[in-house]
Amino acid sequence: MLRRVLTEEHHTVDLAHEGGRGLELADSDTYDLVILDVMLPGMDGIEICRQMRADGVHTPVLMLTARGAVEDRVAGLNAGADDYLTKPFAMEELLARVNALLRRRDRELDTGTELHVGDLSLDLIRHEVRRGSDVIELTAKEFALLEYLMRHAGQVLTRTQIIDHVWRYDLDALSNVVDAYIHYLRDKIDRGFGKRLIKTVRGVGYKIEA
Repeated sequence: MLRRVLTEEHHTVDLAHEGGRGLELADSDTYDLVILDVMLPGMDGIEICRQMRADGVHTPVLMLTARGAVEDRVAGLNAGADDYLTKPFAMEELLARVNALLRRRDRELDTGTELHVGDLSLDLIRHEVRRGSDVIELTAKEFALLEYLMRHAGQVLTRTQIIDHVWRYDLDALSNVVDAYIHYLRDKIDRGFGKRLIKTVRGVGYKIEA
């Protein structure tokens, strides 16, 4: 039900029914938000959250539980959850909390004015890209794609994730458009330089790393 509602709100959602699988997905650190039920088979939500933080994953966590006692909420927050919602809840409240956590994350990401991967730099204020001492001219969409890749340096991003974040759910932006723009970026920031930064992970997507 949650996946259906969130998908209708134009979010891309992966679902895990078991704690171990949930931790595996969360540790990939390619998500903007994790909604975590406390009562999961295999490993409960509090332990998953605690392990995520121990693994260095700082993705915001909204924890859901049928237990409303103060000590249960405190345990979840102490494990590293960012917000807490007790069942039963109104779907409007869940969506409001999801949006609030995403806005907070966006503000945190926006605090830096310059991104770096190896000798590649992207200046968010000047809207300027450099590879070493060379200034590289990009279109607005190329710049947005490169910014998204660099904000998630070292992480594999799927075509669906790229479409959702760069094209903002434009239904005309199919996966072949992503491939085309990756090709444009490679021509500009990789060709002619000693080391290629944009890499293809076959069957999955793309990543940028030094």
